[in-house]
Amino acid sequence: MSTQMAAARRGELTPAMRQVLAAERIDENDLLAGLASGTIVVPANHKHGSLRGCGVGKGLRTKVNVNLGVSEDCCHVERELDKVRRAIELKADAIMDLSTFGDTRAFRRRTVELSPVMIGTVPVYDAVARYGKEVGRITVDDFFETVHVHAEDGVDFMTIHAGLTQTALQRLKNRPRLSHVVSRGGSLLLDWMSANDRENPFYEHFDRLLALCREYDITLSLGDGLRPGCLKDATDAAQIQELILLGELSARCREAEVQVMIEGPGHVPLNEVVANMQLEKKLCQGAPFYVLGPIVTDVAPGYDHITSAIGGALAGAAGADFLCYVTPAEHLRLPDAQDMKEGIVAARIAAHAADIAKGIPGAQDWDNAMGEARRELDWTRMFELAIDPEKARAYRASSRPIDAETCTMCGDLCAVKRSRRILAGQ
Repeated sequence: MSTQMAAARRGELTPAMRQVLAAERIDENDLLAGLASGTIVVPANHKHGSLRGCGVGKGLRTKVNVNLGVSEDCCHVERELDKVRRAIELKADAIMDLSTFGDTRAFRRRTVELSPVMIGTVPVYDAVARYGKEVGRITVDDFFETVHVHAEDGVDFMTIHAGLTQTALQRLKNRPRLSHVVSRGGSLLLDWMSANDRENPFYEHFDRLLALCREYDITLSLGDGLRPGCLKDATDAAQIQELILLGELSARCREAEVQVMIEGPGHVPLNEVVANMQLEKKLCQGAPFYVLGPIVTDVAPGYDHITSAIGGALAGAAGADFLCYVTPAEHLRLPDAQDMKEGIVAARIAAHAADIAKGIPGAQDWDNAMGEARRELDWTRMFELAIDPEKARAYRASSRPIDAETCTMCGDLCAVKRSRRILAGQ
């Protein structure tokens, strides 16, 4: 079967592309051109029957991903499935299942079945859970069989840390880091490479990976196994060496008509965020950029939904296309449903702020409507327009004003009410 990229290069609109056109203010020719060149992706596994097509990339809204899944310490399948449903209600654009324990396949299949949003996974995590072996004893065929199973289950995009090679590893050894390797997938491959004294199997057998992705139209999300885990390690030689390799691999993806996006750094000081976006776009030929945050300070555990939203807004304004949410529980524990909500809302705020800055058509219309509702003191309309209506209503209800038209901040001194009366000549 054809990929979205192959269809675009033939000038054909697929059902998934038509759904993107219905959801975005982008011209049909621009969408086809972006898909054909690789600056836009539409992750859409042929096996994901409930999928609603969603585009990521140039000229489109900045998208938000939610991470969830079952772990050994928190093995509550139904609770995680409730989080899947809640994430969809909260308007997440994608869900990544990062399960590492139990019947991961059953959970993955149920997630794909009930989700209209695109689903991503990290197969190297599942290889450890699936085979129950020490990492060094997992075979190359084991890794690729896990990729194949995920493809069969309907996963739309997969994080594959193919750029963490022996060369990149040598850079890390030559210039040691403060936080070493913080990517879970990266550390697993590092363990495998060390135990077997071999090259990264996904880099060495990249053509095999491309063949699988082309068969199912899996979008490759080339992972940043050497992403910085603290500000001191940001934009170092190891990170940039990996990014250079990812740029080369993204070119091979395009040659094979396989959709590809690039994953970006997690911890980056504010003054380096824009440069990181520019480097990715330059080295990876404009491929969509998927960033974790980035988190702009290391000292706010419990508030990392805020540190990441600050970085995400700046990253998105500078060209990032896809934000992976970060919750208040980051660095502390598996997030619960409330953590997830706060993370989604913070990331959606960052994404929307970025869209306004990027000039995405129609992005500011939402804000203009809110401005009009506030001018009219139309509280019902304000709640309808709020990114989190539930929280806005709760705050309003918790402190009732004497004059129902105003709020308890200003009461009779309400500037909006007073200036509206004066300007209306009353």
